[in-house]
Amino acid sequence: MALTPDDVVTKQFQHVRFKEGFDPDEVDDFLDEIVVEWRKTIEENVELKAKLAALESGEAAAPAPVVEPVAAVPVVAPAPVVPAADANVPTQSASIIELAQRLHDEHVAEGKAQRDVLIAEAQEQATRIISEAEATGRAEKERLDKERTALEGRISELRQFERDYRANLRKYIEGQLTDLDQSSTASGSAPVSAIGL
Repeated sequence: MALTPDDVVTKQFQHVRFKEGFDPDEVDDFLDEIVVEWRKTIEENVELKAKLAALESGEAAAPAPVVEPVAAVPVVAPAPVVPAADANVPTQSASIIELAQRLHDEHVAEGKAQRDVLIAEAQEQATRIISEAEATGRAEKERLDKERTALEGRISELRQFERDYRANLRKYIEGQLTDLDQSSTASGSAPVSAIGL
């Protein structure tokens, strides 16, 4: 199937989501330029073929004044130009396809390189975040261990204070009870009437 400028104009490409690709407007503009140049080439080719056919059939030889300038043109370039133009169209198409393939390969390679850079950066960031989290966790654990040790020391102090307080309180109460027993023993020997009741 021969490729025509209209095929280039009407060609639709699928839009790719979540991936990098060519800017559709730039691609459309470039394809428009290709189509314009291609149409010019085709028109030149048609004109040259018509001139060649006219020269070969002898139509251009009838008017003498016109023949001399036209005859000079075929001698200079028309015959070699026609095959060159026919040969150029496939060559131009091939070079355009080659250019498009090269651009595609460059963009794919660039995309892969950018992907690798992004992955490396993400891994580096993940490693940094993990190490920071581990360091923070160790520091927090050390702080909590120190706080626990301080609290355990304080609890131990409070328990000792409680034991001492209970012992002192017991001594005090026992002393008071002893004093009470002694005062009741001393007042128990006196008669009730002497107390004033």
